[in-house]
Amino acid sequence: MPSFDVVSEVDMQEVTNAVDQANREVRTRFDFKGTDSSFLREGAAITLKSESDFQLKQMLDILQSKLSRRGVDIACLAIAAPELVGKEARQVVTVRQGLETDLSRRIVKLIKDSKLKVQGAIQGDKVRVTGKKRDDLQKVIESLREAKFDMPLQYINFRD
Repeated sequence: MPSFDVVSEVDMQEVTNAVDQANREVRTRFDFKGTDSSFLREGAAITLKSESDFQLKQMLDILQSKLSRRGVDIACLAIAAPELVGKEARQVVTVRQGLETDLSRRIVKLIKDSKLKVQGAIQGDKVRVTGKKRDDLQKVIESLREAKFDMPLQYINFRD
């Protein structure tokens, strides 16, 4: 029986490359000369460190542009509020991966409401969609692309 999986994944190697490129750009930019501005990636968290809130905003723009150029969807970023402590400003940007249970339930509900002869099943951090006809599965993919979710979705393991 044909099936596919709905997932939300991010290539963390591309995130590492984008952070490295952003660090290089901050070191060479004139408006960051003499400041101790840097990006630090620890797991799924990227810490932006600088001297002022304005510089943090500029660094966030640099990071987002580098991520989008490397093919990482910036909709998966959870941006925390900047923290100002003394002469230092920090901001944490978290890269979200996997489907949360609420989002998985919304996806399954959307699949059931489509009135197609397909079934959606939550399996950990992904949703498996199965059906008898390949055309029905393609219609489900189309309807999921039209629906607006707060996470980017990928459709993998399409099998006949």
